[in-house]
Amino acid sequence: MGDVAVGARSGHDGEEHRGRPVAAGPAPDGAVTSGSDPGAGGGEPPADEPPRPGGGGGAGGAAPTPRRPRSFWKELPILIGIALVLALLIKTFLVQAFSIPSASMENTLKEGDRVLVDKLTPWFGSEPERGEVVVFHDPDNWLAGEATTDPNAFQTFLSWIGLMPSAEEKDLIKRVVGVGGDTVTCKGTGPLTVNGKALSEPYVYPGNTPCSQDDQGGQFSVKVPKGYIWVMGDHRQNSRDSRYNQSDKHHGMVPVDQVVGRAIVKAWPITRWGTLPVPDTFDQPGLNAQSPSGPALAVAPQGLALVGVVPVVLWRRRRQELSWKR
Repeated sequence: MGDVAVGARSGHDGEEHRGRPVAAGPAPDGAVTSGSDPGAGGGEPPADEPPRPGGGGGAGGAAPTPRRPRSFWKELPILIGIALVLALLIKTFLVQAFSIPSASMENTLKEGDRVLVDKLTPWFGSEPERGEVVVFHDPDNWLAGEATTDPNAFQTFLSWIGLMPSAEEKDLIKRVVGVGGDTVTCKGTGPLTVNGKALSEPYVYPGNTPCSQDDQGGQFSVKVPKGYIWVMGDHRQNSRDSRYNQSDKHHGMVPVDQVVGRAIVKAWPITRWGTLPVPDTFDQPGLNAQSPSGPALAVAPQGLALVGVVPVVLWRRRRQELSWKR
């Protein structure tokens, strides 16, 4: 019956009767039939319109079941894992926390302070500059006889991923006074001179003199080789630094490749928070000092890890919302 239409015309026309089938005539020229017109294609969809999804069309097609988003507690282990990986990467390549174990850098840094150390710039070939406070590996048994701690497994793990200050006891922290090519000199009580220029050192511990009058190394004049630095503590009369290690294999110098990074921020306790800029005295004319670095990155590794997780969480939530709406 696909080529006939059922008529129900009223009236007194003798050739047509109510309910009797009447042959359909051809459509007028230019007439457009709809996609649901049985005479336009036998119930098939138009050639330029794709079949609708649903497994066969009509009411019998089953709609796809939307996926419900995972619960927060199921996602929590994934987020913690991502945060730990980010913290490890940040600690390895960007910034790491260190704890100050002694009084050798007072009053700039006190025992128990936590500092954040920039480890990124050395990867790009940056070398320590005069006036910077740096952390470096023990060059040649400088820490002999010093007491060491024995952290438990949990503390070791947190230190390894950067969520606690480093438990590594073979690192030291001092201020760079001379770099490769410099001549550093101490005579009498000071002042300390670099390349013949006297330094004004307000960071030296109150009551200390810039130079120490002793025969163990407090009086010296040294030429720093290329690839090395000369370091001194701010607590001059209580710091075993380059002055008192001139008998080692590096003659008291620290190889640049042993430098972990520059201490940029006092992060803890919060009452002592502050940056560690290069003092102005190292920028005086004729000393060849470069300008202090820009603003320091004052974010702990765990904070950076959490910041890195946020976009991941938002992306996953957005993806699940879209799946739910489909």
